[in-house]
Amino acid sequence: MSVWRSLLRASRLTGARSAHREPAAPAVQGTPGRRAAKLEQTLREYVETLGADHSRSIAARNNLASQYAQMGRREAAIGQFEEALADSVSALGEEHPQTDVIRENLAWSYEDAARFTEAAAQWEILLQQRRQRLGSAVAETVTARTRLAFCYRRTGQFDAAIVHFERALEDSTGAVSDELEGLRIGLALAFLATDRFDDAAQQFRMVLAQRHRRLGSRHYETLVVQHRLGRTYLQAGRDAEAVETLRSAYRNCLAAAGDHEIRLLTMKVRRELAGAYRSVGRPRDAAALY
Repeated sequence: MSVWRSLLRASRLTGARSAHREPAAPAVQGTPGRRAAKLEQTLREYVETLGADHSRSIAARNNLASQYAQMGRREAAIGQFEEALADSVSALGEEHPQTDVIRENLAWSYEDAARFTEAAAQWEILLQQRRQRLGSAVAETVTARTRLAFCYRRTGQFDAAIVHFERALEDSTGAVSDELEGLRIGLALAFLATDRFDDAAQQFRMVLAQRHRRLGSRHYETLVVQHRLGRTYLQAGRDAEAVETLRSAYRNCLAAAGDHEIRLLTMKVRRELAGAYRSVGRPRDAAALY
């Protein structure tokens, strides 16, 4: 799992959390399977009595799809979200709030299924609509732009990803620290994909400084970025800076080696540090690490 995806792990079901803005049925208790069965029944009843294009039927289908997504039934969720979106666009219109919710849910579900081209198509629509309706700097618009940038990066459209990551940073003046860090890491990874190593290093440095202040030098998330910065210096041919950065990361890893994830990271940092020592002509220091 990449740093960027890890950062974003807690946000992957953001769309599904919005599924209940217009609840179609009372909260259902019990196991996930029972909840899904109850939601399936509710959907059937609404479709039979109100029609598939009624707002309650659309909301019920969206809620069922959200339950499928939470159960890991990705393709079933996508199928229901796609049908709900088509019905919502037809009955309520492209820019209706319920249509916006369902489209975002579908975009997240495409991402969860690694269907990034299809996800990007939905985020493009959401970005355009939200910019026109809400402006560029509101959180909902920035989210659409950020996810679009992520999907562009995953589909190899690195220049487009860079443009949107940079604009998302400009528009995120009120964002919390970890959100800004996530944007900078996404931008750095896009820079790396286009061999813009110095630009990537600049972004990693800013994230590292922020995490030092926010989390401390021995926190796993701080060390991951410090390791990534050291590797970027190596790729840029900035070997002395790579040695300094990786040596500091290695010492911090050893000081916090009681954590399982940090122990695994320590091995990677040690390997990179040995390579950096060899690059600056210090083979004895490299050999001492093994």
